[in-house]
Amino acid sequence: MHFAELPKERFQGYELVFSYDSKAYYDLRMRSSENVFAVEFVKTPCPPVHKEFTDKLFEEHWDDPHAYGLFDGRDLRGVLEVTPENWNNRLRITNIIVQDGFRRRGYGSLLITKAKEIARSQHRRAIILETQSCNIAAISFYLSQGLTLMGFNACEYSNQDVQRHEVRIEMGCLL
Repeated sequence: MHFAELPKERFQGYELVFSYDSKAYYDLRMRSSENVFAVEFVKTPCPPVHKEFTDKLFEEHWDDPHAYGLFDGRDLRGVLEVTPENWNNRLRITNIIVQDGFRRRGYGSLLITKAKEIARSQHRRAIILETQSCNIAAISFYLSQGLTLMGFNACEYSNQDVQRHEVRIEMGCLL
């Protein structure tokens, strides 16, 4: 296995297809009073659901993105894309994916380790990424890599995110 930086000139617009199946979600439960804001994400079983979406490398809205391929010989097995958040000195993982058929072989751990190495080499204080409360497999993986809940947005994608059980959560780790 080896990493190689993916040149923007060649990989801008390269499509990544994300898909996952889930039999649970983290149900967002909030309550508030004059003195307390309380938030819980409770793992809740649900009928099986399949989610699929695409994203592209080097989207214009990212500041100075860099992408890295994880190769087995000449075969691309995983992709990591990161961009600096200079205003708060974090490194954002904008895309991370291991090709179908190659998951659960340690490739994802290599990608997270690479992101941490990049962040440390740039003297960043943290890494951060976005996932959804219904992506149980990704959340479990990120937790296993030392990432934790850093924040959430209950209306990032629509006004029904909580009801749809698809709340944006930010996971990360301090370095």
